[in-house]
Amino acid sequence: MEKLLVVTGRGGVGKSTFAALCARRLASSPLLIDADPDQSLASLLGIDLAAEGVNSISDVLYKLQDPKAYKELGSMPLAQKMEYLISLSCLYEGPQFDLLTLGVKWTRGCYCQPNNVLQSLIPSLAQNYRYTVLDSPAGLEHVNRRVVRRVNDIFALIDPSTKALRNARRLVEIAQAIGVQFGNLYLVGNYRFTAEAEQRARAFDGATYLGSVRGDEQVQSFDWDGRSLLDLPEDSPALQDVGAILAKAGYEQKVEG
Repeated sequence: MEKLLVVTGRGGVGKSTFAALCARRLASSPLLIDADPDQSLASLLGIDLAAEGVNSISDVLYKLQDPKAYKELGSMPLAQKMEYLISLSCLYEGPQFDLLTLGVKWTRGCYCQPNNVLQSLIPSLAQNYRYTVLDSPAGLEHVNRRVVRRVNDIFALIDPSTKALRNARRLVEIAQAIGVQFGNLYLVGNYRFTAEAEQRARAFDGATYLGSVRGDEQVQSFDWDGRSLLDLPEDSPALQDVGAILAKAGYEQKVEG
């Protein structure tokens, strides 16, 4: 049975690193969806999407507004044209994961048409994967637009601040208000977490605190060098911590040789 994981958190807390390490740990090659405007997930995985000829969904939707673009598709209805182009040119397919990047902004004006297409496209793509990992901005912008309706688990990366916990509370309120269904809300501390912060996270009503991810010089080094975090050695503290957190959430993981 396929599962959708949403990884969210404020900028700089390490959520994209967490999402990338999920791809390393999860038992089968996942579909990764980068919904963060920073678009950092590909670089953390050592992928140059431009060099690979892979577009963001934003790129395709923006170009579609030019009446001279994609003339070869003739009179195909706009919704079908969008689905075809996104499937053809926006999906990076690799041996360890596939990646779809939403981009900075999908289109000018009303979001109804891209929302409707993504509401059908994402579930259609996700059914081909055991796990789909959505790297989402802290505001859950794309969940708020109901691009995804059913989420198995939300992993909220937090730093040791009251603002982080308020954001987690707001996340629950948004999901309930717009009718997004989710199974579990998990809190995950970042590298700055303290014993006091852990106590506050454990006492948070409506969520389960699963642990924290330690600071890891190897992660920083790989990022600086443009190397994929999937190549981190097994003794990486961050990799070990993400594995322990996924295990607590009941996810099957790869057996490292």
